[in-house]
Amino acid sequence: MQRTGRLSTPRAQRVRRSRAARVIIVAVIIFLGTALFRLQVLRGEENIVRAQNYRMRQLPIPAPRGTIYDRHGRVLAENVPGFQILIMPSDSMDAQIERLRPVLRLTDAQLERARRRWQRQKHLPMVLLQDAPPEAVAAIAERRAQFPSVLVHQYAKRRYPAGEAIAHFIGYVSEISEQELASPRFQNYEQGRWIGKAGLERQYEEHLGGTPGYRYLEIDARGRIQRWLPEEMGMPPVPGKDLHLYLDLDLQEYIAKIFPRNYEGAIVAIDPQTGGVLAYYSHPSYDPNLFIGGISTEDFRILNEDPRIPLLDRVVASGQPAASTWKLAVAGMALDLGVIEPEEYMPIACTGGIGLLGDYRRCHGVHGRQNLIEGIKNSCNVYFYQVGARIGLRRMLETGVRLGFNEPTGIDVPHEIDPNWPEGPDYWKRRFGYDPKESEVLSLSIGQGPLNMTIIKLAHIYAALTAPDGKVPAPRLAMESGAPQDTAGFRTTPRGRWYLEAGMRRVVAPGGTAGRSRLPEWDFIGKTGPAQAPSGLDHGWFVGMGAKEPGAPPEIAVTMFLAHSEHGYTASGYVAEAINFYLSRKYGRPFKMFATERMRTQAGLPVDWSLFSRDVVDPPMPPGN
Repeated sequence: MQRTGRLSTPRAQRVRRSRAARVIIVAVIIFLGTALFRLQVLRGEENIVRAQNYRMRQLPIPAPRGTIYDRHGRVLAENVPGFQILIMPSDSMDAQIERLRPVLRLTDAQLERARRRWQRQKHLPMVLLQDAPPEAVAAIAERRAQFPSVLVHQYAKRRYPAGEAIAHFIGYVSEISEQELASPRFQNYEQGRWIGKAGLERQYEEHLGGTPGYRYLEIDARGRIQRWLPEEMGMPPVPGKDLHLYLDLDLQEYIAKIFPRNYEGAIVAIDPQTGGVLAYYSHPSYDPNLFIGGISTEDFRILNEDPRIPLLDRVVASGQPAASTWKLAVAGMALDLGVIEPEEYMPIACTGGIGLLGDYRRCHGVHGRQNLIEGIKNSCNVYFYQVGARIGLRRMLETGVRLGFNEPTGIDVPHEIDPNWPEGPDYWKRRFGYDPKESEVLSLSIGQGPLNMTIIKLAHIYAALTAPDGKVPAPRLAMESGAPQDTAGFRTTPRGRWYLEAGMRRVVAPGGTAGRSRLPEWDFIGKTGPAQAPSGLDHGWFVGMGAKEPGAPPEIAVTMFLAHSEHGYTASGYVAEAINFYLSRKYGRPFKMFATERMRTQAGLPVDWSLFSRDVVDPPMPPGN
């Protein structure tokens, strides 16, 4: 009992507590030492980086996009200085934004858009204005001390000097979307990057886009900007590559200038030798500069609700019945298949209509007996009904498929639609629920029935009809597009092509369906085509080709479509103007605006009738069959 009592004395208790305290202190020292060792030695470099990151913010630097040039070196898309206004993230950011609103004149829509973008990348500064106007930049510069967390950042902004004249094929750039980020094509892109959204900007994004860089900003604990850190701490952007086009911007702007404003439609010009697109215009158009940095809600509403649909690219994204312009394709097929001789007159004369294949079909006039040249000149339905009957429905469909009538041209823009050409008799059963009669070939023979062509497709077909080997490369805008895809071609002989061109030469000669659109200085050939519209006046087509002199291969092929223009004659004068402009420049001759009788009369100018009443001059017929 005494021993137990001695151990329970106050002195003994103090000793025990002292020992326990020493153990705890040693344990704490070991724990803290271990923690300090881990922080300062094992993870020292990592913590240094964390500390630096806390006071540094990475700012992406967009790469300047490649410049787009026309065939003569004129600029279609360039980079100019632009400005962003950003604010650094901090606890007081909302209060600062409220103070900034009247200074920058921020609307609720702009602020909502900025906050929505920032929600996806909160580690970066918030972009208040993507494309800040000069007055906003000046307002911040004058109040730098009041807004130390606000940054004005200069970048390479896209600009399209030709504006509306080039909108539909050039496209535009804007910020990448979440859907695009999820696609395999953009797997290496990051939120906030600007990319091509349409046209060539989209098609050649990887070529034009370059690689973004970044720089660092130093900030304090309140998010206030202290300084730019040295450039070598970041990564400079890699500029995109330039793009060179076959397009002639002078021709493009001239076409846009003379295009009749009261019609919706489009016009495209290609070089039959190379497939290079020389001009590409859709009307009505829009200004692609509106989309840079994100189009405003009001501007987009105006464009989207416009009943004339200015955002629609009518060159490649709108199909129309080819109408009488299709008769040349039918003639080309007939010559390929050997079912007609071009000099022969069809057995049944045109008296205004014809009974054939158990059906009666009308013509727009009374033309009498017709051969190939006269059938083309007069656009005689009765002649081409008989040509179609000789080919037959099944053989016409098979030949059309071989020639690629049901396939897009492969032009290097990302929004070309497929033309419509029945791939076989089953098409009628699948589409309309009945087996086609043989008389369906009569409609196809004059460009009616289940047949729709884009403007670029029809231009490509006509270029192939007159090409030495019956085919031309796929149309393309960019010289960097690589080797053109191979396309099936017409097997028309030189003699057959001579007759096709002779017929088209008479279309624009006195007495032809576009006789008042003759070009006296050039070999100008073409074909008109009125197409029935679901409502209102008929649509008008005209396809024309030009060369320096008869017998020379066509150097430019132009196709124009005008909605509700009543007949192709309306378009023929504008096509002639485009060809005259191009050939005058190419051969260094003085350009004379309004070179045809029709356009001069329309402009109230005097007409030298001796130039327009001369006889047609055909080149010598080539030997052989």
